[in-house]
Amino acid sequence: MSAVAAPTLRARLLEGSDFLVGVELVSIRGSLGEARGVKARELGARLAASPLVDWVSITDNAGGNPQLAPQALGKPILEAGKEVVIHLTCKDLNRNGLESAAWELDSEGFHNVLALTGDYPIGGNEGMAKPVFDLDSVGLICLLDKMNRGFLDGHPRTAFCIGAVVSNHKRHEGEVVPQLLKLRTKIECGARFVVNQVGFDARKARELRRWMQAAGVGTTPLIGNVYVLTPRAARAFHENRIPGIVVTRALLEECERRGASPDAGKAFFHELAAKQVAVFRGLGYRGAYLGGIRDLAAVEDILAIERRFGPGDWRTFAREVAFAQEGEFYLYSDEPADAPVELAAAGAPARAAAAPRGRGGLHYALSKRVHAALFTAGRPFARWGAALCRRARDPAQGPLLLRLAERMGKAALYRCKDCGDCSLPDVAFLCPESQCAKNQRNGPCGGSRDGRCEVDGIGECVWLRAYARRAADGTADALLAHAPVVQDQGLRGTSSWANFWLGRDHAAHPMPGPGDRRGS
Repeated sequence: MSAVAAPTLRARLLEGSDFLVGVELVSIRGSLGEARGVKARELGARLAASPLVDWVSITDNAGGNPQLAPQALGKPILEAGKEVVIHLTCKDLNRNGLESAAWELDSEGFHNVLALTGDYPIGGNEGMAKPVFDLDSVGLICLLDKMNRGFLDGHPRTAFCIGAVVSNHKRHEGEVVPQLLKLRTKIECGARFVVNQVGFDARKARELRRWMQAAGVGTTPLIGNVYVLTPRAARAFHENRIPGIVVTRALLEECERRGASPDAGKAFFHELAAKQVAVFRGLGYRGAYLGGIRDLAAVEDILAIERRFGPGDWRTFAREVAFAQEGEFYLYSDEPADAPVELAAAGAPARAAAAPRGRGGLHYALSKRVHAALFTAGRPFARWGAALCRRARDPAQGPLLLRLAERMGKAALYRCKDCGDCSLPDVAFLCPESQCAKNQRNGPCGGSRDGRCEVDGIGECVWLRAYARRAADGTADALLAHAPVVQDQGLRGTSSWANFWLGRDHAAHPMPGPGDRRGS
């Protein structure tokens, strides 16, 4: 009699109810034959053999550094019978490269993919690498979902269980709310499970669960991210060396004080991680994702500590794990971290977000009015513009005088880069091409810190500014109501006006996806 195959991670997440444990394995720079490679491979083998670990998650050039492809570490783990989640990021590959990587993953049996935009590159041979960001995490999820549905005629269907990440441990309203709105888009486009970003504030963990219920996506499995701190890691996070993860001054001081103990703080850090696991379990998360793991003994110790807790102890821990940033925004301002999540019945309205200081102004108001007059289908100017462009000597550029007016006007008013596939109306009339290091057209990445871009010299996050504009005119909740955008690079250098009027840009070809809002 043949052995019964163990249930897949997809089946356990979507059909089961167990609290699952995943462990992050960080790839290395080098080959598997050298000392670091051997150490990483041995840790992978131990994790694969452990009944405590339900899956192993392997990073893709974490922190923006070049590293060994995750499949190399993942293959022996997969062959040992353990489920593997491969990180797939957009920073190093364009859409063709990502599709190629996805076909390889499917062919090799890697069916669990965590789709991320990725950190901005900081290293590489002979200096810093040029970032790609042809797609973002939303575009990548749409691509993987399209492959699952058959992609093109004659192509076999893949079987990816697509994961998404949300970074809601942010200080400002204009960072938190767009992250949540983007998460809803990710789920609508095909994400089947969610991992939250590392954070050390249980109130934010509860808030995420409540928001998902209120937004109608509460049945999507949510995995809590637990990073096992050390004094060195805490200082790196505090100094923003790892984008998107915050360790406050109070937590850093506690970590450094504990690190001075004879065991270098090991007992404290393991207990803190165990308390976070207990909080996630108590809040109804479907699992815990352990990062910062150096050996299997740490996993065993953390889970053994968590098993010794009583059923209601998590409520006490939720009040303890409360390292919020000064002036941090909460969507539900009147609820403690240990309040029952059930207070938010499905469909219950969230507290109305307070509008940030007004940033709309005359520029934004005029932009909306002009766009509505010139680029609303069926209106006289839109019909006239389309007719002019069709009759132009070069329909890709449109009439010469109109093209000159477009280039000069948009360069002066919006710092336009002449991409030919304009997303100004999608980003509250701020240009993501010139004002976002990652050209994010479907919401913010997770790398902002205190409202500012992770990349030096960029300044305030363009999506925080877009949210402020939409909040000022009462339309903040519709910030990401547009169809997910994938920019057509073939239009670069052509007239975005002509492309819109003649139906050549992304607005005329929205990406299909399950359960989306297109056409509504």
